[in-house]
Parts: sequence; C-alpha cells; structure tokens
Amino acid sequence: MSNSPKLTIDDFKRISSNDELLQLIKEKNISIDKVNKDLFYEEELRRLQIELVKLQHWILKTNKRVVIIFEGRDAAGKGGNIRRFTEHLNPRSMRVVALTKPTEVERGQWYFRRYIKELPDPGEMVFFDRSWYNRAVVEPVMGFCTDEQYNKFMVQVPEFEHMLYEDGTTIIKLWFSISKDVQLSRFNSRLSTPLKRWKFSPVDKKGQELWDTYTHFREQMFSKTHTSYSPWITVKANNKKIARLESIRYVLSQFDYEGKDNASTTLLPDPNVIMRYYRSSKQLN
Repeated sequence: MSNSPKLTIDDFKRISSNDELLQLIKEKNISIDKVNKDLFYEEELRRLQIELVKLQHWILKTNKRVVIIFEGRDAAGKGGNIRRFTEHLNPRSMRVVALTKPTEVERGQWYFRRYIKELPDPGEMVFFDRSWYNRAVVEPVMGFCTDEQYNKFMVQVPEFEHMLYEDGTTIIKLWFSISKDVQLSRFNSRLSTPLKRWKFSPVDKKGQELWDTYTHFREQMFSKTHTSYSPWITVKANNKKIARLESIRYVLSQFDYEGKDNASTTLLPDPNVIMRYYRSSKQLN
C-alpha cells in the first residue's frame, strides 16, 4: 500500500482558494509537475492564439494571401495542430482545406488544378491538411500514381510555387516529424478510442509496413522542392503539445504584423523543435 502524501476530504473543506490549494500541495510535498506543465501549455496556447487573431486581422487589412501547408506521416498531428491554429480565428477570412481523393474528371485534369481553386483570396489564410504534396509521398508509396505522373509533378512543383511567390502569395510548408514507435502508439490509441476510430484506415496500417519507402520519397521531396522562396520547415512532433506551440510561434515569426511588439510571450520558435530542412535532414522521421 502506498505511503505517499495525499489530499483528504478534510483538506478540501478547509481551503477556499486555488492559492491555498497550491500551498497545501507544496506543504505535503505532492508532485504537481504534470499539472504545472498542462497549465503552462494552456496559458502559452492562449497567448499565442491571441497573436494569431492579431495576425489574421493584419492579413485582412493588408490584403495578404497566406497558405500554410501541414504535411507529415499519418498520426503526426496535422489535424490537431490545425485546430489549435484556427479555433479562435474569424471563419470569414480563413479556410481549412482537406481534399478527398480526386474524382474521375479531376484525374483527367492538370494535377494542380483542384488545388488552385482552393488558394486564398486577398486578405485570407488557407490551411491545407495535406496538399499537392500527396503526389510527392503518399501517392507513389501507395501506388496511386504512375512513375510518369510522379516525375512530372516533381519537376513542376517548384515552378508552380515560384509563380505563387512572385504573385505575392506567402507559402509556409510544415513537415511534422514523428518516430515509428510513436506512430504505432497513436494508431493503437485510435483503434482503442471510439471517438478516434474513424481516423484509422488501411492506408495507416501500410504506413508502418512501408516506413522505409515513405522515408525515401520524403527525402526526394525535400531535396527537390526545398527552395529559398518556399523552404520546408520540419517540426519535431513526438510531443504533440510542444509541436503545437512551436509551430504557431514559427508562423507568427514570419510576419511583421501590427501589434506584434506587444506580444505577452516569445514568438521565437525553439530551434531544437523547429528546423529548416537542411539542418534536420539527418534526423527526420
């Protein structure tokens, strides 16, 4: 039987504020490291989301067009990150794009066409939950495209992004990097949680089986599409909460928006979590 200190019902009857509760916990030498970490995360997230609201207002005011791409292996946390980015933004000037597989008509069109339709209007931010980079990694790994289609895409994508850049569109490309063990753990969590089970698919299972093939195509993608005007930024994402905070910090750091100087927290991302491709090519998953 454990002899570790505990809070009793009488303790709770005596205290009347959070400060008294924290003092009592301290007196009893009870560890609250996890509670403190969770409180820090929630407060930092709130502060960063305030900055995102300010950024959105500035983008709308100045008619900027911003694309933020979220890529990574299955279960890397792309959707969770997007939710933290967008939950307090004005839906009138931002969109989340998560396209399903192309229709028969779309398969006969130029590959980029269905993505061009989703690009931002002036004053708008668009968040891509996966993007045209499906053809760089997922499609060749799973056999969803031919070698000719893949090779044509890899030649065209830097030119496509350069045209967007020259036309004034800001493109931020984030790759969320996780280890094979963490991916498996998250898959198992999805299967054991009824509210998450819908996220798991046969493609997810293949992601583990074809891990090395996925790695090969990801490296090809980085080497051929990482450019000065549209670089790849990698996010170490084994820790979901840290990845969320630091990816928001990175995006905020890329703009000189109105009110940025009054931020109540640092907007400089942790270089141990956020890295340009050339710095992280040897340690990615």
